[in-house]
Amino acid sequence: MKDGSFLTLGIETSCDETAIAVLADGRTVLSNVISSQIDIFKNFGGVVPEIASRHHLENINGVLTEALEDAKVSLDDIDLIGVTNGPGLIGALLMGVATAKSLAFAKDIPLVGVHHLMGHISANFIEYPQLQPPFMALITSGGHTEIVDVKSYTECEILGGTRDDAVGEAYDKVARVLGLGYPGGPKIDKIAKEGNPEAIHFKRVYLEKDSFDFSFSGLKTSVLNYINQQKQAGNEINRADIAASFQRAVMDVIVEKAVNAVKMRGEKKLVLAGGVAANSKLREMLGEACGADGITLYRPAPALCTDNGAMIGAAAYYKYKDKIFEYSEQGDDTTTINAKLQDNAGVLSSVMNELYLAGANILAVNQSKQNKKEFLRGYDYMLSKIEPEAVIDGVNLLSESIRQTTPVTCFRFDNCFYYIRFLLFLQSPYMIF
Repeated sequence: MKDGSFLTLGIETSCDETAIAVLADGRTVLSNVISSQIDIFKNFGGVVPEIASRHHLENINGVLTEALEDAKVSLDDIDLIGVTNGPGLIGALLMGVATAKSLAFAKDIPLVGVHHLMGHISANFIEYPQLQPPFMALITSGGHTEIVDVKSYTECEILGGTRDDAVGEAYDKVARVLGLGYPGGPKIDKIAKEGNPEAIHFKRVYLEKDSFDFSFSGLKTSVLNYINQQKQAGNEINRADIAASFQRAVMDVIVEKAVNAVKMRGEKKLVLAGGVAANSKLREMLGEACGADGITLYRPAPALCTDNGAMIGAAAYYKYKDKIFEYSEQGDDTTTINAKLQDNAGVLSSVMNELYLAGANILAVNQSKQNKKEFLRGYDYMLSKIEPEAVIDGVNLLSESIRQTTPVTCFRFDNCFYYIRFLLFLQSPYMIF
């Protein structure tokens, strides 16, 4: 609490953005810091989960410090912590969750886990202070395409979703085929402005009558087939026309289904959310369609469409107000696992995933390269002595499970390892959500 305002710290690490924000009273943004990994993954053509996790680990403390400084507050002023707990990349999510739980434990601050999509919806509460549920929401992103009936700040019903490729995923794949690079959404949106959306007819897939589901896999394949046919015929490939025609086919379906859902449920408000909500054609076409049917359209600023901590903080605030939160008290059953892991891609993620599935709460993760002294000593791994015995047994079983289920050999002596230390809670109120 500061100056009479309830302060929420929002943490988002579901994919390739390390984002932390501070909000006052759930809707006023005091800071919103985002460290993006887009430039890193341009060379890969998409996100590499293991690399994303490591960059979250490297960046999150700096992002936290900057967010607090920008907001001119300290951790002692924070009343609530909200963190994305899914869906997303497991390793990336765990970096944010572990950080959030460490802070909550150290400062005895209530912690709320937030569904990523509810976070995107909640970005509109920041953009539009007057907005209140109920309303219909259209969520479009790299991993999701959903139409959601938002009944309250914490309750919603999914009316339809993608059966294959999400709209953002389809954009990325088509952009790759066109040689536009990653991320595909903004690049296709930009080049499409130079093309003719009527130049090529790509089939619109509406699925069953009155269905609010989406399917973009076939459309993506149609674009690929068209390009191959033109190349075989020796024709010039007009990327702008292809991008414009593809985008129009996508938007025709999305806009029609979203507007029909609003009218079917008798709503008068439609909210845009997700990364693809920043698309200029979607905003334009949906604005025209809603205007024609007397529907009020809410469109968050492009900066709030991408993954960010502010939207997570807003969603957490309303969950807390509805007394939907995971814990607010501390537990005593703690232990530390010191281990050596092979310094290969996928090892850390495999171990962390096993800990997650076992229900262990990862409070902190510290890693460092092996030094010569420890190598000569033949350092392997150890478990710190803890009480009670039941917890010790749990850790031993957990370690054995990791040995047996991870796809790589862990906890053995070799000269190419890095050390990792897990600070764990077992059977405490701080369990992973």
